Amino acid sequence: MGSDPRFPKLLKTGANRYLTIIVFIGLLNASIGFAYVEAQRSEITVLHINGAPQDIVFIADPHLKDSNIAIMRTIIDEINSLSPSVVLIGGDFVHADGENMDLHEVWSGIDAPVFAVLGNHDYKSGITGTSWIEKNRAVRAASFGTDTYDVQVLRDGSADTAYAERLTHELGRNGVTILKNEYILLDAGGQPLLLVGIDDGWAGMADPPVVPQTDAFTLYMIHEPECRADWDADLILAGHTHGGQFLPQNTPVPGFELSGLVERSGILTYITRGVGTSNFGVELRLFATPEIVVINPSLAPEDLFPGKKVVHITVR
Repeated sequence: MGSDPRFPKLLKTGANRYLTIIVFIGLLNASIGFAYVEAQRSEITVLHINGAPQDIVFIADPHLKDSNIAIMRTIIDEINSLSPSVVLIGGDFVHADGENMDLHEVWSGIDAPVFAVLGNHDYKSGITGTSWIEKNRAVRAASFGTDTYDVQVLRDGSADTAYAERLTHELGRNGVTILKNEYILLDAGGQPLLLVGIDDGWAGMADPPVVPQTDAFTLYMIHEPECRADWDADLILAGHTHGGQFLPQNTPVPGFELSGLVERSGILTYITRGVGTSNFGVELRLFATPEIVVINPSLAPEDLFPGKKVVHITVR
């Protein structure tokens, strides 16, 4: 019998498909490998802000678990090297229910006063794919006016307040003061700082306090950036987004503010990429390297960490 004249073409097509599959698998493995490596290191963002106290360090979203505790200890060593006047943590301390609460002993290693707010993971709120979508929809129905602020629509019964209280107690034992819709006047390196901590919005717990007029630098901290109002603040700090986790920095996503310095109604907000990841067995990040933010550092990060990427932003 004669050979099928189509055979060479079919063979070539099959070989091309096979090669494409091999290349795809290779690129996927390389991407995962790069994402793993990127999640193990950190970058430093310096905010230069006129009138702000020196050496305020801000991180968010540690999502502590056994697999990232060593990374977090390294980040804490880097924080201490910056000689912070105060350290702020923007919520999502936990990864998932069932994680060992003893892990939070790590925060006792910070050599400065530590203040924080809770995030949605700390209330077990909006932490599954379905509930994440539901929370994003519910946010649109909430009110974020400075005089009409109301997130009751987000209080759907999913928030585990008992768990959040247990976490708050454990963090307190390890030197972390949790602010829940309250403010505190601090001495930050010899300069007054009015720090306002807003409880988690997605859990329906946010209820901003009435803040007194003061000449102190006023800084608000909230977990979800979309749950902020146009408060009379010198700066608002937020986390939650992980910078998209797998998106190049400054990638526009309609309806979402993912990272960096943003301005609305003249009020500036800095959204950090955070330091941990969630919903994975290992730490994975791509194009969104973990980030330590420092405001007005008295020590040059470039001198402290040769070779580490340092980005400087002059706010105003």
